[in-house]
Amino acid sequence: MINAYTENIKVKYSEMDYGLRLKPSAILNYLQDMASYNAESLGFGYSYVSSHNLAWFLLKYHMEFYDYPQGHYNLTLKTEPRGCHKLFAYRDFEICTAEKTLARIASIWAVADIDTRALVPAQKALNNEKMAAFEKREDDLAFSKIQPLSKVDLEKTFEVRYDDIDVNMHANNCNYIVWAFEPLPLEFRKERKLKTLDMQFKKEIKYGEKVVSQIEMASADTTLHLLKNAETGEDLCIVQAKWQ
Repeated sequence: MINAYTENIKVKYSEMDYGLRLKPSAILNYLQDMASYNAESLGFGYSYVSSHNLAWFLLKYHMEFYDYPQGHYNLTLKTEPRGCHKLFAYRDFEICTAEKTLARIASIWAVADIDTRALVPAQKALNNEKMAAFEKREDDLAFSKIQPLSKVDLEKTFEVRYDDIDVNMHANNCNYIVWAFEPLPLEFRKERKLKTLDMQFKKEIKYGEKVVSQIEMASADTTLHLLKNAETGEDLCIVQAKWQ
C-alpha cells in the first residue's frame, strides 16, 4: 500500500441526517475528494489529465457497510489506487473509526478524451509507474449485478442546478445518490440504514437538464433505482441498495 492515502475527517453536522447518520451524499463527496487528492499527489490527478485533454470518469461503486457511520464525529478514510487493466482503473477505500472498520468500498474509473468522450486505455493515458497493472487479491470486494427495474413504484423529477455541476461542467456524481434516494418515503429512510450500495454511472448530464428518478421497491430490504435524462430518455445511473 505504498501509494495509499489516509486522512482523518472531522464529521460536520451538515453531513449528518436527523439521526446523526452520515448522509450517503457526504460519503460520496469524501470518496471523490480522497481519490482526487491521492491521484494528484501521485501525478495522475486533475492537473495531469486536464493538461493532456483528458478527464477522469467514475463508472462503478460497490460499498459494504459493516456498521453504518452513525454518531461518529471522527473518522479515518483510506484509499489506495489498485492499478489499471485495459480501459479501466481500480481504487479501494475504507471508512474507519479508531476501533474498527465501518465500511469498505471498491470503485472502477476510466480516462476519457475530453473532445470525443472516447475512453482511453488508462495505463497508456497516464504513463505513470505509480499506476501499475491491476492485481487481484483474495479479499477483494465483488461488484454486484444491478437488477433492472421491472416496475416503477415511486418517481420524482429534478432540474440540474448550477451548484450541481463540477469542474468537468456536468453534474457531480455525488448528486446522483441524492436524486436516486429522494423519492423514498420519509419513514423508510428514518427506519433504515444502508447495508450495501451498488452504483453504475452510465451518462453525464449538464446544467439546466432534467433528471427523472424512478424506484422499484423490490423487497422489504432492497430498492432498485434508475436515473434518466427526462428529455432524451437516456439512462444516467442505476443503483441497487440493500438496507437494514
